Amino acid sequence: MRERIEYWLVLAVARSLGWMPRGLSRLLAGLLAWAVYQSMGRLHKVGEFNLELAMPQLSGDERKQTLRGVFRHLGWQLVEFCRMPRYTAENTRDWIRTEGLEHYLRALARGKGVLVLTGHLGAWELSSFYHSLMGYPMGMVIRPLDNRRLDDFVNGIRCMHGNRVLSKNDFARGLLTAMRAGETVGILMDTNMTPPQGIFVRFFGVTACTASGLARVALKTGAAVLPGFLLWEPGEGRYVLHFGPELVFARTGDADSDILAATQQCNDALESWIRRYPDQWLWIHRRWKTRPPGDPPLY
Repeated sequence: MRERIEYWLVLAVARSLGWMPRGLSRLLAGLLAWAVYQSMGRLHKVGEFNLELAMPQLSGDERKQTLRGVFRHLGWQLVEFCRMPRYTAENTRDWIRTEGLEHYLRALARGKGVLVLTGHLGAWELSSFYHSLMGYPMGMVIRPLDNRRLDDFVNGIRCMHGNRVLSKNDFARGLLTAMRAGETVGILMDTNMTPPQGIFVRFFGVTACTASGLARVALKTGAAVLPGFLLWEPGEGRYVLHFGPELVFARTGDADSDILAATQQCNDALESWIRRYPDQWLWIHRRWKTRPPGDPPLY
C-alpha cells in the first residue's frame, strides 16, 4: 500500500509540474526547495560541514549562499525531470547547447567505448536524457529505487530515447560488455563508497573512499574516459552540456598502482569542475563518511 501511495503521489506531482508553464513550475519548485532548505536541519548541517572541510576559504555567508544555490538547482532539476517527456531536439535548442562535443566524438570514433565521468553536479538527470535527444544514447549506472513501481516509472523517462540503465548491483559485467561493443556509459563517481568497491584517494585534499570501477574498466579495455556535465550558465540563461578533454591514464605494469593513480585523476577532474560551479554540486551528501582504518568519523 505504501509503495502505491508513493507512486501515485510522485505521478501526480510529475504531471502537475510537467504541464505547467516552465517559468511557473520553476518558481514553485524554487519555493519548495527554499522550504526544504529551511526545514531540513540535518542536510543543512552536512552541507555546511562539507563546504568548510573542502573549501575553507569561503566565509560563512558564502557557504550559506552556496547551499541555497544547491537547493535551488535541485528544485529546478525536479522540474526538468517532470518535463523531460515533452522535450525534443527542437524545443530544447534555445535553452541548451553543447560545448566540447568534438572530444566526445573523437573518443567514440576509436571504437573502444566511452566512459563519461560525471557526478551529482548541475542537471545530471537531464544531461544523459539530452545526450540521447541529440542522437547519442548511452548507458547509465544507476542504483535501483526501493519502490519498484517508481523505479520503473523513472527509468521509463530516462530511457525514452534509447538510453539504458545498468544496475549498480551488477554493473561491472555490463560495463565490460558495453565497452567491447564500443558504446557509451555515464558513471556518477562522486558518492561515498566502501571497500572493496571503493579505494582511498584524495578529494578536495581530504581522503575519500572512491569507486574504482571506472578506472579498472578503462585500464582493462582501453575505453576513453572524459568528463561530461550539464551545467546552468547564469550569464547565458541556459544549460550547457560540457565535454572535457579525454583523461589519459598511465600504464606502468603495476595494476594496483595504475588503478589508484587513475582514480585519483578522476577525482581531480571532478573537483576542478565542482570548484567552477560550487552551488550546483550535492554538498548535502556525506561524501567523506567512510574513513581509512584508524581514522575517526567525520560525521
